[in-house]
Amino acid sequence: MLLDQVWVLLGLGLLTAGGESLIRGALALATRVGVSALLAGVVVLGFGTSAPELLVSVNAVLADRPDIALGNVLGSNLGNILLILGGSAAIAPLAVAPRTLLRDGSVMLGVTVMVVLMTFGGAVTRLDGALLLSCLAGYLVWLAVQESAAVQRSQDPVSPQLGLLPSLAWTLGGLLLVLLGARLLVTGAVGIAEGFGVSEAVIGLTLVAMGTSLPELTVSLLAALRNQVDLAVGNILGSNIFNLAGVLGASALIGPLPIAERMLAVDRWAMLAATLVLMLFLVTRLRLSRIEGSVLLAAYAGYLWFSFTRIG
Repeated sequence: MLLDQVWVLLGLGLLTAGGESLIRGALALATRVGVSALLAGVVVLGFGTSAPELLVSVNAVLADRPDIALGNVLGSNLGNILLILGGSAAIAPLAVAPRTLLRDGSVMLGVTVMVVLMTFGGAVTRLDGALLLSCLAGYLVWLAVQESAAVQRSQDPVSPQLGLLPSLAWTLGGLLLVLLGARLLVTGAVGIAEGFGVSEAVIGLTLVAMGTSLPELTVSLLAALRNQVDLAVGNILGSNIFNLAGVLGASALIGPLPIAERMLAVDRWAMLAATLVLMLFLVTRLRLSRIEGSVLLAAYAGYLWFSFTRIG
């Protein structure tokens, strides 16, 4: 138990340092290669910080632990919206551009609905996984074409402050730190939870999901503190899309994922509800206010309480 606590503390420290490095490198890299901060947030940060979810879910499938694999994805998306965007908005209101909401927000909502419909069969099959990965590939092509056109139309390009190699070093170094930090934290958290006799499904949906989402939490909170709202929002939109289409798709392609009863009854609907509420908040005024962020945080606290006390 003591060693598990050491892993948790060390993981938190690595995540904080790595998140700072990742933001600096991603912004410099974006301006160096001529893409927008939003594209850097969606692809470099959103997808890059989802690497822990991919590693954890794939390893869980290979270890024949589908509850952790699927719970990690559903729980991460819930935490990304309720905890991370909620916490970031509570620090500083997060505005969103109409183009971002129409494109990335609608894709996130569409993939979420698609996954919920897939779960009615009682399992996410290999065919479902192939379909999700195909959707991800199409989205990436669409994103690259749109962002390239937007940058070419821009009349106020940002001069890069770092060279290409230093930008890559900051980005890759930060990513490695958050990956290592997330791995240590998940190892410690799962060890502590198992010591208290918590089920695998709850571990996957809460502790593992929160642990693998800590890179997103670190990046989004630091971005909000720096007033880089494009990074904070783009990071979460990209991460949620990648979690469902990429992580779940790749995991299901390795082997079909049977769905636990509690996930069918509670968690898939909680993820869908959180996504719909977020879209409602953003559509009304194209921003997430401090009050709305606090509502999302309160909803996550209620979800955790329900998971551990009622069905945990």
